[in-house]
Amino acid sequence: MALKVELKPNERIIIGSVVIRNDEQRTRFFIEGDAPILREKDILTPATADSPAKKIYLAVQLMYLAGSATHQHEVYFQLVRDFLQAAPSALPHVSEINNCILSSELYKGLKSAKKLIAYEAELIENAKRV
Repeated sequence: MALKVELKPNERIIIGSVVIRNDEQRTRFFIEGDAPILREKDILTPATADSPAKKIYLAVQLMYLAGSATHQHEVYFQLVRDFLQAAPSALPHVSEINNCILSSELYKGLKSAKKLIAYEAELIENAKRV
């Protein structure tokens, strides 16, 4: 079954290792086959990965796009170690990401990493109140 994708004007999408940018009009197309796909709203770049949790997300994103859990493996685990040292309460979120990576469910790992980003924002907000 094909994946139906609708792109807004000028929206970007990554399919495999290619970035596609839409023209000025809304577009609908169907993707048949198996390739990593990320919509613009889910893409982080090194410049936009401006927090520890976002850097973890970026590492998982690069694993997903490469189709390999071993890609960025060392970088990912160093980032996770540093994050957990600063925020041990994030262990359940990190464990969820790790389980996704170990079971080769890298897209689910990205979703779990988004939860970690939200948790990090919550921690920062709580720290500002204190």
